[in-house]
Amino acid sequence: MARIAGLLFLLSITFVFSQEKDEDSATLISEVQIDAYKKPSTFITSTKSVSVVSKDLLEQNTPERMLESVNQIGGVRMEERSPGSYRISVRGSTLRSPFGVRNVKVYLDDFILSDASGNTYFNILSPELIRKIEIYKGPESGDYGAMTGGAFLLKTGNSENLSLNLSMGSYGMFNQSFDFSKQSGKHFFEIFQNYYRTDSYREQSAVERKQVFLKDRFEYSKKGTLHAMLLISDLKYETPGGLTLEQMQADRKQSRPATAVLPGALEQNAGIRNKMILGGLSHQLDISPEFSHFIMVQGSYVDLRNPFITNFEKRFENNAALRTHFNYKKTWSQLSMEWRLGFEGGINSVTVRNYDNNGGITGAPQNFDHLKNLSGFYFVSQKLNFKEKLFTDISLSLNSNTYQWDRSYPSVQEGKVRFKDQWLPNFGITYLLGKGVSLRGKIGKGNSAPTNEEMRSSDQQFNVDLLPEYGWNKEIGLRKQLGNMLFLEGSYFDFRMNNTIVRRQNEQGQEFFVNQGNSVQRGLEALVESRSFTIPSSWWTHFKFRLSGSFYHFRFKDYSQDDKDYSENNLTGVPATTVNSLLSFVFFKKLSVDYSHFYTSRTPLNDANSVWSESSLVGNIQFRVPVKIEKTRMDIHLQVQNLYNTDYVSGFDINAFGNRFYNPAAKRNYNLGISVKF
Repeated sequence: MARIAGLLFLLSITFVFSQEKDEDSATLISEVQIDAYKKPSTFITSTKSVSVVSKDLLEQNTPERMLESVNQIGGVRMEERSPGSYRISVRGSTLRSPFGVRNVKVYLDDFILSDASGNTYFNILSPELIRKIEIYKGPESGDYGAMTGGAFLLKTGNSENLSLNLSMGSYGMFNQSFDFSKQSGKHFFEIFQNYYRTDSYREQSAVERKQVFLKDRFEYSKKGTLHAMLLISDLKYETPGGLTLEQMQADRKQSRPATAVLPGALEQNAGIRNKMILGGLSHQLDISPEFSHFIMVQGSYVDLRNPFITNFEKRFENNAALRTHFNYKKTWSQLSMEWRLGFEGGINSVTVRNYDNNGGITGAPQNFDHLKNLSGFYFVSQKLNFKEKLFTDISLSLNSNTYQWDRSYPSVQEGKVRFKDQWLPNFGITYLLGKGVSLRGKIGKGNSAPTNEEMRSSDQQFNVDLLPEYGWNKEIGLRKQLGNMLFLEGSYFDFRMNNTIVRRQNEQGQEFFVNQGNSVQRGLEALVESRSFTIPSSWWTHFKFRLSGSFYHFRFKDYSQDDKDYSENNLTGVPATTVNSLLSFVFFKKLSVDYSHFYTSRTPLNDANSVWSESSLVGNIQFRVPVKIEKTRMDIHLQVQNLYNTDYVSGFDINAFGNRFYNPAAKRNYNLGISVKF
């Protein structure tokens, strides 16, 4: 009875008035159209290493979560060090990310969520706003500039919808959102609002997020479209801090305790308060059937407060960005070609002020600094389609990056760092071997300069000797559609990284970054996905499955620290094997069951490979039952997260001083809800 009462307490009620189309839900992934930032193609003919998080995958979660959906993609890991603190790893790219998203470029519709230095505040977004994600793995410098990890293209809704959502869940979770989108004459507009909060599993880990999103797509003529966007977000989350293994085994829910010389996370009220506003305009003009032009301008402001164990940091960021390109396409009887010439650039201006932290209140000043980063790239690309059999995508970009910095307190200093301009070529080719089967190859160079939080990290020093990491990536892939039932994909890559940027921590828990030798990253990624099968049975009527995995051999090369040689060690923070699955059933034509699993092999937690995590298997299950009353449809759902009550960590603090590697994740929890559609 107590458990039933608990489930009823976790009741979530969702009122939905929806006319939105269920895009991509009935198709195999090979049939899905990808946008690739206005370079559209079908998935099976794409030359890129791309994966799609469809609407079906996004809906396997409760509305406030995206992590499990992204983690269904082989080679991609979204980690949650603590609630509200996310990292995104594409082929192991979190080596230099103690928190946040770095070395992965993120776009939101026509606009850029990443700043000019390469840092992205991904956690300010409400997952409910996103309807589709395209994930590009490895260097894509010809289209997205200097990065070695990859790129995320986030898509919001494009069809009419009216919804009001209200939900409650475990650990005091409360989520409310409103979404209204409509075509009105030549305008398609959307108004989205979200409020989310939770007390979370651990001590000192509460989260509160408020967000408003507005957009207007104005098709003022048959040739021209103007797109306006405004995003306002207010995010506050507490940071419990990492634990040692002994502390985690003693009490998984505790925050980082005090030591003889430093206070704990609770005493210092450690956390993040991030207020951000992002606005922009884009314009697409079809000058002629062959010639078109695109331009986007945007600006953003960030007000970030971070009371930490050793200091209280205030950051004020101003950002501006521009992207523009001219496009020309020509089609002959058996050949079509497209050309693109463009530029993308941005300015990131950051004022950082550090004070003593007196229990979450600013004390005496420590350091006042200012950084200005200018980065950009010119790019040219050519696409070819020959007889619907041979497809190529050739691109070249010239990338530049400059930092200026000055300190005004306690001393006066200034400096400038200009990294060497980089020519970054990319070449991809796909050949259709037959109906529904394609072979692709790709080679490209990537370059990733330090972000502003790496140039001036939390130790409050300017890392003027830090260099960009760079390397060449080679890969080959096979995609195969078996009739109308199954889709198979496999890819193998070999990426050689130079000047690998590695995170370090000092005795106070403050991080800094160094270039540490080279690395060799080889891996295999695989996907098997089915269409929904119809079962000739009265009790089991439909079945669909998805299985993905990554199998990596990542090693340091030429890596020495002090008098220790770490060459041939496993790359820190990267599991060798991940396997993810999603099974979807329909029983009695009504009861839908989504059953997912996430396996992660043991992971090295420091460069010396002297400490490893345990492997983990986490399962989730969701039940949905439709109930129709006249014209009203209700969907009742129950989700159980961490079904097996696994003791696991969703995001480690790698190379943590004092072996504080562990951020325990929540144990088994429940979410019961009702969706009402009119």
